[in-house]
Amino acid sequence: MNAEPRLPVYFISDLHLGAKYIPDPAAHERRAARFVESLIGRASELIMLGDVLDYWYEYRNVAPRGYLRFFGALARLADSGVKITWFIGNHDIWLFDYLRNEIGLEVVDGVLVREILGKRFLLTHGDGVGKLKPSFRFIRAMFRNRLCQILYSAIHPRWTIAFAHRWSASSRDFQGYAEKQFDPADEPFVNYCLDYLRETDSRIDYFVFGHRHTLVDYPLPGTDSHMVILGDWITHFSYGIFDGREFRLDIFH
Repeated sequence: MNAEPRLPVYFISDLHLGAKYIPDPAAHERRAARFVESLIGRASELIMLGDVLDYWYEYRNVAPRGYLRFFGALARLADSGVKITWFIGNHDIWLFDYLRNEIGLEVVDGVLVREILGKRFLLTHGDGVGKLKPSFRFIRAMFRNRLCQILYSAIHPRWTIAFAHRWSASSRDFQGYAEKQFDPADEPFVNYCLDYLRETDSRIDYFVFGHRHTLVDYPLPGTDSHMVILGDWITHFSYGIFDGREFRLDIFH
């Protein structure tokens, strides 16, 4: 007797919910919630590759305001039996146990290699990939330091939340919205993938990243592997879907 085929796995990243530079944050969240709810009965798993929230810090006894529609959609999706995996990005870095326990999802920090519907995937947000500036390495390490987290949590949220949103908005304004054209010869993710395959001598069918806000499905030269960057939900409203045969990128309208 043949096993019943599994439903596809969906991938999203870089929604940046709650970002002050998004013109209509409420409409943005409703669109994201509609996408999540559309997966009920159609997906076996939703994998979120980081920066789902533009800022998030979990305190021991209180939860920040906002995101009710999106969190509710995630809860309904989890209750329907769909597995949810949330990779920490550089904006939603402070995910601890609240959403994990309340919604029933898995939180992953870093790089994960796993099999999905018969293919091997390497999954990560991507902020730790490639040659990082010393200043960014320092900030990234500081944000993950437990003592720094405890000291930060001692500051009243009225100050920390406002500061975090201003920082995020100024960074986005500085970088601008013009999308960097994908150039395989000058793409750190490509170099990372090729180095990984060469140094580990292991099979990876798909490398999947967020972080870069570009929409890419690139066959790695000299290999049978693909490198995928999932785009974002600021300009693309994109997602990935893998059905066991092929990985494709699509747009949610």
